[in-house]
Amino acid sequence: MTIHSVVIQKLLSTNAHLGRRVAEHHFKIYSIGSRNGMTIIDSEKQLICLRNACSFIGELVRQRARFIFVNTNTLFDEIIDQMTQTIGCRNDTSWRLGGFLTNSSSPRKFRGRNKKLNLTAIQPPDCVVIFDTDRKSSVIQEAAKLQIPIVGLVDSSMPLDIYKKITYPVPAKDSVQFVYLFCNLITKTFLYEQRRLNAAMGASAIAKPEIREEVEQLDKIKTVGKDKIYVLPYERLEPASEDATETKQLLDKLVVLKFNGNLGSDMGFSGPKSALEVCNGLTCLDLVVNHIESINSKYGCNIPLLMMNTPSTHDGIMKVLEKHPNKNIHTFTQSQRQQENIEDMLESRTLNKSSAQEKLYPSNLLDVFLSLNSSGKLEPLISQGKEYFLLLQSENLAEVVDPKILNHLIKNSIEHCVEVMPTTSGTEETSLPPQEGRIQSKEHVKSINTMWMSMSCVERLLQRSDLGFTSSKFFDRAFAIDTPWSRYLPVERTSDLLILQSDLYTSVEGSLVRNAARANPKDPSIELGPEFGNVDDFHSRFKSIPSIIELDSLKVTGDVWFGTGTTLKGKVSIAARPGMKIVIPDGMELKNRIITSQSDIGGPSSL
Repeated sequence: MTIHSVVIQKLLSTNAHLGRRVAEHHFKIYSIGSRNGMTIIDSEKQLICLRNACSFIGELVRQRARFIFVNTNTLFDEIIDQMTQTIGCRNDTSWRLGGFLTNSSSPRKFRGRNKKLNLTAIQPPDCVVIFDTDRKSSVIQEAAKLQIPIVGLVDSSMPLDIYKKITYPVPAKDSVQFVYLFCNLITKTFLYEQRRLNAAMGASAIAKPEIREEVEQLDKIKTVGKDKIYVLPYERLEPASEDATETKQLLDKLVVLKFNGNLGSDMGFSGPKSALEVCNGLTCLDLVVNHIESINSKYGCNIPLLMMNTPSTHDGIMKVLEKHPNKNIHTFTQSQRQQENIEDMLESRTLNKSSAQEKLYPSNLLDVFLSLNSSGKLEPLISQGKEYFLLLQSENLAEVVDPKILNHLIKNSIEHCVEVMPTTSGTEETSLPPQEGRIQSKEHVKSINTMWMSMSCVERLLQRSDLGFTSSKFFDRAFAIDTPWSRYLPVERTSDLLILQSDLYTSVEGSLVRNAARANPKDPSIELGPEFGNVDDFHSRFKSIPSIIELDSLKVTGDVWFGTGTTLKGKVSIAARPGMKIVIPDGMELKNRIITSQSDIGGPSSL
């Protein structure tokens, strides 16, 4: 028996050849007559249509096209879910909202009694596959209007105006058995073309050095042990495209998620640290919002900013956001139960030494995304075609949205990545030169609390919510990017405030710009004693922030007070003995000085 005969028998076993009692005139090309008032569909022509549809789908898979699978029959849900999980596609249900394609150029707002939902444009698919061509569905009309090809099952009673809009019709009875067979064929087509594509990429990597290097990097990540991390220098990343349209398409896949759980109590500030004023009257949160808005304005993209607040920080954050109305900002609050779980974990980690893995990945990630999912804000992001989260876990005021990093992650299918500070300790001998990448112990890298996660990684994380999740078990293959100093401007101590509020940085279009007059590529090292630890004490001891453009290091201890218009250069150390007070006069310039008493201010003292 030939394969052709086997497939025909398979089709007959699903009763796909049985049509409805009414057969439209245009459908008669697929029928061979009728029996007992029912249309009999020609199995030979069915097979030809199936082959054409699968060939078209396979061609799109080779081009890495986007698919949307539409099903209006709940009997097929489980079959389609299994298919999409196997082939690695998301089962997008955004089509259930009328106008999801034709009205996607403008934001849509849905308001209910208990929730507000703001949906923006989704990325249009390259193909729509319909398993139950319900004539009442608007999907066919919208896809045809946008000239998106449609693969769909058609029955004998389908009107001509609907039938003409389906690019690759498959005549069949929409039974559970046939839908299962059709999904099985689609799955095999996907897997076959994906294997061919991977093999082709492997062969082309031999001919193209840049592709071969990317494959080597991915192989390195897979072989890294659980106590090691693969670190790639930032300079090794491929530059972002100069085409603004391509950059816009890239950034439209991104969501920024900021954690607002840190209080400023360690700096004597009563509110959330995000509400702390740092530069030109702007708070940490103002700078983050302005930075993202400037990116959206520059490229015409739509990067939403999500903020997870705790019950203790929510009111302070909402007060700051009053200055930013009508912006794509969404907030959600972590539940009290989850907050208590995090506090318990933090307490246990202070009693027991934290593992290297926990230093890289926050242990409360699951709670954050569970809160995001329960708030109803995750599903709209998926429907908008968002593919990556940028997680900001601390007050980093540098330009954190970097198309260069996002492009590397998407191009190499890297699901999660942390940014670490430059370091050379703990480097091991590897087959890659040091300038290309290195394997290090996780104990010898410092995370800057900026992390990238793919949407598929988030979905898999939520699926394991009931399996006793820990970060060390989930993130078993660690990948990091060696972040330059210019991408890290933290707000952890008052010494950081001195740098940010000085003439070394100014706020320009939502970003902190470094003074070009400073020759040293690094910021000065500043150590302020406990007398400056409180924000109020810090401001009272500085009548005005000194000029530090030419400062290399500053160390201040004891009862020290600064006048207005002071200038610090080189290496400066000021140490007041117990019971002694030192006052730096107005307009004083200190260059390479050691000061231990008020009398030392009158004459220079070389370091």
